[in-house]
Amino acid sequence: MPHIFAIGDVLYEKLELTPVAIKAGMLLAYRLFGGREELMDYANVPTTVFTPLEYGACGLTEVEAQTQIGKDNISTYHIKFKPLEWQYSKEFAGGKRTCYVKVIANKTDNLRVVGFHICAPNAGEIT
Repeated sequence: MPHIFAIGDVLYEKLELTPVAIKAGMLLAYRLFGGREELMDYANVPTTVFTPLEYGACGLTEVEAQTQIGKDNISTYHIKFKPLEWQYSKEFAGGKRTCYVKVIANKTDNLRVVGFHICAPNAGEIT
């Protein structure tokens, strides 16, 4: 129906995140009452899975980047690291536990980052 609008968790196959719903609502109000035409961009919304070792992501996955940009047009970077908070922990000291980051960059666009993925403590604060 042209006069009914939906935002937030009722949208089909969209992110169910409060900040996303707030932004979508603001943009709808601007379109209806402010004369603007900007639509919500759901492509690069950072998300986090709050597990004991958090996972955060923003942008494309490697497979999505290969499909959209082309396999030969992306560079994928991997790094393992030990976060500072683990340096002095008896549980992790001397252990082989590490955290992980994957960055996907577009070679044809000056290595612009198109995907970022991290598995680490406090990943939600990073993404």
